[in-house]
Amino acid sequence: MRRQFLIGSVLVLGAVAVGARLNPLVLWSLVVIGPLVVLGLVDLLQTRHTIRRNFPVLGRFRYLFEAIRPEINQYFVESNTDGMPFSREERSVVYQRAKGALQTLPFGTQRDVYAPGYEWINHSLAPTHVEAEDLRVMVGGPDCRQPYSASLLNISAMSYGALSRAAVLALNGGARDGGFAHNTGEGGISPYHLEPGGDLIWQVGTGYFGCRTPSGGFCERTFGEQVAHPAVKMIEVKLSQGAKPGHGGILPAAKVTEEIAAIRHVPMGQDVLSPPAHSAFSTPIEMMEFIARLRDLSDGKPVGFKLCVGKRREFLALCKAMEKTGITPDFITVDGGEGGTGAAPLEFSNRVGSPGIEGLMFVHNALVGFSVRDRIRVVTAGKVTTGYHMIKRLALGADLINSARGMMLALGCIQALRCNDNHCPTGVTTQNPQLVAGLVVQDKRPRVASFHRETLASVAELLGAMGLNAPEQLRPWHIMRRINPVEVRHYGELFEHLEDGCLLREHHPPESFARALRAATATTFRHAASGN
Repeated sequence: MRRQFLIGSVLVLGAVAVGARLNPLVLWSLVVIGPLVVLGLVDLLQTRHTIRRNFPVLGRFRYLFEAIRPEINQYFVESNTDGMPFSREERSVVYQRAKGALQTLPFGTQRDVYAPGYEWINHSLAPTHVEAEDLRVMVGGPDCRQPYSASLLNISAMSYGALSRAAVLALNGGARDGGFAHNTGEGGISPYHLEPGGDLIWQVGTGYFGCRTPSGGFCERTFGEQVAHPAVKMIEVKLSQGAKPGHGGILPAAKVTEEIAAIRHVPMGQDVLSPPAHSAFSTPIEMMEFIARLRDLSDGKPVGFKLCVGKRREFLALCKAMEKTGITPDFITVDGGEGGTGAAPLEFSNRVGSPGIEGLMFVHNALVGFSVRDRIRVVTAGKVTTGYHMIKRLALGADLINSARGMMLALGCIQALRCNDNHCPTGVTTQNPQLVAGLVVQDKRPRVASFHRETLASVAELLGAMGLNAPEQLRPWHIMRRINPVEVRHYGELFEHLEDGCLLREHHPPESFARALRAATATTFRHAASGN
């Protein structure tokens, strides 16, 4: 659109000039055309608004609608939540924090506090003061030789290729400025992950991009070369993701540039596929040994894995493998079935995988039941954009939070839902150079850092209002939920909470875990009895 505007402007002005020689009255058309051309040039040259930069003049209509949204657009947004990834409230919070805008709310609570599902936290009459800068967690179990001090909030996995060069630069630059970590996604470590100098969590997926043999297997040599980079602070083995667990991934051929092909060690002109399963291991014990192998190859950096919880016995099989081998990951990232991606089959996106809260609490309980919770940090991801979202997940068992959509919104994402066709209008999820040019890194980088900073400040204020001194003091009973207009429960009552080591007593395990525990074995992911 940028190029078309310039070419169109030249052609129109040229036509006016020629026409004026034949009829001087044609010059009056400049009264209309001239201001539009000037507005378009202003839009092209400014750097703050990606939509105006990519769509001169036309893009201004979006900001007009934004300006009158409270009066006109509120009903549309709130009455179409099935089609909207986020509520208006959540999107507004991200935009305000990213842009440093006013973060107060007029006219009080804008929710029905007596509707089933409404949640809240109770404040204390003895509030405390919590410093946002102190909200960090050390990641690294007993076998880790290079533990990492992680921020409570970090950038969730998004690959270069799925994201544009400019988006990766802005995200990593924001991570550098704000002192938090940036997960590379399974697409490998690109130059744009390294250039700004932000801390990296290198995700190793089933395609082993960046540490891949010509046949698509895992390569120790290239892994060792990449992981030695000082920017790489942690390594995450991706088993599955919430948007399409059990499906694998795809980067369309249209988004595979020569550079991306070189980074991922894949051929040009073909869709890049990530298989559904790993080839480096096939059993729970082999997976624990692979984790130990990566930790050794990385000279003791924290190594963990990411999954969306599916069959419970399979995760319990991993716990049994931890018990049998004595090997534990340094962290586990739990994605929810509501997690997002640039492209996922409809049924997988909507109907496959445990939701984030259920998955998080199951993993936390399982680790407690096997008496390994104190050795493993639990990270959670999936539609986390506000301080309350973080407080809730920390209370239910998480140690750290990853956010993808919140960070994308901070970059300027407008949820155009064009992530999968290379036509993202904001230049975030496209490789089209004309659209990428609209995303100005120098403008978006501080917005990412601002969103992170302001969200952690919100967490600190909420903890203080609750009378707590640190996130470690949060418990399930701090989160209240309305069941119906006359009944309220806290999460300590809504979910089961296991005692330490109770799953090691296989003769008398909790009833809710007994069947899955009997079916789990450290030697296979299949059912111990049926082989399925």
